[in-house]
Amino acid sequence: MKLENILQDPAAVYAKPQDVLGDANLTTEDKCKVLAQWEYDAEELQTATAENMPGPNDSLLDDILAVKKQLNCDASK
Repeated sequence: MKLENILQDPAAVYAKPQDVLGDANLTTEDKCKVLAQWEYDAEELQTATAENMPGPNDSLLDDILAVKKQLNCDASK
């Protein structure tokens, strides 16, 4: 699957953030981009939930951040 398609909705492609690690078709940089998008999506969901807009109860934000740390994604910034 192309990176552009994955970035549109990472949660539709991967069951959990750890699955991004095992995707041999992505470079480390690409994986960091996917995780950054997924982090943004999870934060938006938390904001919507905080504003009493219904959404899924389980946020994967902690898992996303753990995988980003494992890949050392923020080191290149």
